[in-house]
Amino acid sequence: MSQSEYFEEQLSKVEDDSVAELTALCRKLQDQQPGSRVPLIDPVHDVDEARVISLQIAPGPGTSSGFLSLRNDDPTAARLAAVYETAGLEPRFAIPWNVYPWELPDGGTKLTPDQVKAGIRPLKELMRIAYRTSAIVAHGTEAKRLVQAWIKAGGQQVINQRGIKIYEVRSTADRAFLGSAEKQQAWFDEMVAAYADAMARAGLRPPAK
Repeated sequence: MSQSEYFEEQLSKVEDDSVAELTALCRKLQDQQPGSRVPLIDPVHDVDEARVISLQIAPGPGTSSGFLSLRNDDPTAARLAAVYETAGLEPRFAIPWNVYPWELPDGGTKLTPDQVKAGIRPLKELMRIAYRTSAIVAHGTEAKRLVQAWIKAGGQQVINQRGIKIYEVRSTADRAFLGSAEKQQAWFDEMVAAYADAMARAGLRPPAK
């Protein structure tokens, strides 16, 4: 994606109304940690339409594109894109986000307790911006921990007011899919079922084929 026409086209849209607040949030977070990098949200997602937050651990190698995007060149993005497609979830109805929005300096795959804690305020801001969200799909252990920390820090009130449902599913990273083909399919199906349920609760139907 980083060298593609798609990237150039999406870069020209980051100030569009549908994603401008997300762009501003990402840039603010980056400014809060000088020298850090926070990928922007691919403008195929729409803050005014989003009903589902896809919460994962941290920006991975694929975000060299400059975006959190289903089109990134990494297995994590490809797997999430496949889940969306199978469930029939259009990208405009979802927003990808990370427990730790900043790229990890060492390219690591695990977060410290302090890094998980650092994700609470960004998640609060995201939930304020994505005001129609009715579901958070927490992918992996760190995402589950952040959601619980957010709930203790005032998130329960948001959940109660908006009827938000939390889904806990497997990470989309390759390391979380080490197992037999049967197990991998079962884990994938669990993710699809979570998104399908989130869609049904929000009154979203898969597009006609």
